[in-house]
Amino acid sequence: MAGTASRDKLVSTRDAILRGALTVVGEHGVGGLTNRRIVAAAGVSLGTLTYHFPSQTALLREAMLLFVEEETAKLGAIVDGYRADGLSVEQAASIVEHVITQLPFGADELGAHELYLQSARDPGLHEASSRCFAAYDELAVTILEALGVPEPRRLAGPVVALIAGLQLRRLATGDTDTPVAEPLMMLIRGAHA
Repeated sequence: MAGTASRDKLVSTRDAILRGALTVVGEHGVGGLTNRRIVAAAGVSLGTLTYHFPSQTALLREAMLLFVEEETAKLGAIVDGYRADGLSVEQAASIVEHVITQLPFGADELGAHELYLQSARDPGLHEASSRCFAAYDELAVTILEALGVPEPRRLAGPVVALIAGLQLRRLATGDTDTPVAEPLMMLIRGAHA
């Protein structure tokens, strides 16, 4: 039992550090990511941080993967909830728009975009970034298959890019009314043509 408790504490501590890093990146950007800020956000000691993550790249890689794992699980649960309903493209686009407008508008979303940009600068993050987009692509394939869209794998990347771009626009401009459903329907209908 003691081994299980110790392992759970390590996982919990590691998770707190990752979440603390995501918070700091969202609030201050990757350039503002310092060990002191991370440990303050995570509620751990400096030694604990360096024990779990020997480099900033390792920390950012794991934080990025944690964010995407949780995000795709959350979005996947929403998709599963509607899958059996036999949705039309319009209904699916409307649901996607509703989900995006209901997403929090804060540090976590900014942090994710900051990490994607950082991966363009840091080759050590390329694999994690690729895994993140692959997870989003798979989620898009699942939705497109449920809609009966032909060649869903061909369309998944552009769908993900459209949604990510619209979300980035929303974050960058503060315009929470940026439409998603109409451009998404245009893209999917264009694929049918």
